[in-house]
Amino acid sequence: MSDSSQIRIMIVEDHFVVREGLKSIVNSQRDMVTVAEVGNGRQAMEAFEQHQPDVTLMDVRIPGLNGIDAISGIVAKFPNAHVIVLSTYGGDENIFRAFQAGAMAYFLKDIKGQDLVDAIRAVHAGQRVVTSEIASQLAGRVPLTALSPREVEILTLVAKGKSNKEIATELAISEGTVRVHASNLLSKLRCSGRAQAVSEAIRRGIIEVE
Repeated sequence: MSDSSQIRIMIVEDHFVVREGLKSIVNSQRDMVTVAEVGNGRQAMEAFEQHQPDVTLMDVRIPGLNGIDAISGIVAKFPNAHVIVLSTYGGDENIFRAFQAGAMAYFLKDIKGQDLVDAIRAVHAGQRVVTSEIASQLAGRVPLTALSPREVEILTLVAKGKSNKEIATELAISEGTVRVHASNLLSKLRCSGRAQAVSEAIRRGIIEVE
């Protein structure tokens, strides 16, 4: 049960231990209460509509619909939604897309409990919270406008260990075309080889590998 003076919070996190930890931090505060907890993006959108929490704590990489797409869906229907992203991943593209989707703050999961509750109060009050670390990541971001959807697609398949021939077969294009795209994406990512390109793309949040 919550009263009108408490900040009503929804937690979107697929790992039980992390979810319980967040719930413990939230519920230890007199002015906060957890009103919903779910483990994937679809559930997040449904639960938001049902509970309309004051603040949502959202993981980025969750099953099914990812966190960023869930934020976009929620904000499209509820423009005043207050969402804080909590993620294991600090890649600049993850951060950029989260804010672009409508998040008001982005933190890594090693955030201290007190910093988190302070951020919840600030976001509830309508403030955006951008730490110096996150601001630095955004400032150093290399825009992805030059990377085509096909290049991202090929990079994802390279990350899965596919050969040029396998990629060509899967995408119904020639091996030569695959090589051209691969060469272009290496240039755009400023990497000397495919392994480095994959590592850089994962670090920045350009691609995700299960």
